[in-house]
Amino acid sequence: MNDLIRVIIADDHVLFLDGLKKILGEASQYKFDIVGEVNSGKELVRMVKMNKPHIVFLDLNMPGMDGLEALEEIKEWNKEIKVIVVTMYDDAKIVKSALKSGCRGYVLKMFGKHELFTAVEEVLAGETYVGKGIEFSNQGEARKEDARFNDSFIRKNKLTKRELEILKLISQALNNKEIGKELFISYQTVSVHRKNIMRKLGVSNTAGLIKVAYDNSLI
Repeated sequence: MNDLIRVIIADDHVLFLDGLKKILGEASQYKFDIVGEVNSGKELVRMVKMNKPHIVFLDLNMPGMDGLEALEEIKEWNKEIKVIVVTMYDDAKIVKSALKSGCRGYVLKMFGKHELFTAVEEVLAGETYVGKGIEFSNQGEARKEDARFNDSFIRKNKLTKRELEILKLISQALNNKEIGKELFISYQTVSVHRKNIMRKLGVSNTAGLIKVAYDNSLI
């Protein structure tokens, strides 16, 4: 491929960001033009709108607006932008949520540059790529059917009925606007509830919310 591929990298770890830049710079089969480097979701959305990249390499764990929220906003603004998630989260539920939100590639950080370039190749060819180390099974569905309403967990974390409803909808990869429509409340109200739920459960991002909900049989 002779054309320049415009790229934005979003990761809050500077060492990883620098490493990924180095890997992209060494690519022989592609010519990458890194038009942005950001370490927060809000900055990513702003940078995407300014620079209109072909590919975004996205970590899910970022301060403020996390990776999944940023992904939803990017795809709502421009569905043509190809987002490749590069993360440590290997939980199938989180992977499914990212794919449902519109990412085209999902790669674990523990694997090398060959895996990254395979994802780029597949995504540029119009395919969806899920990398090594991620396994989907029917266990989650079976567990979902057998799960009991976990009163003790909800009491322990002081979740309200509304917060539980919102947590379940977040876990179905609905964004704030979609949840607002579902529950007949404003998306700003959903955002406030989301922040309260994260505070109560001691997590800092949407991926963490999904994992806690799944681990405690709430979804």
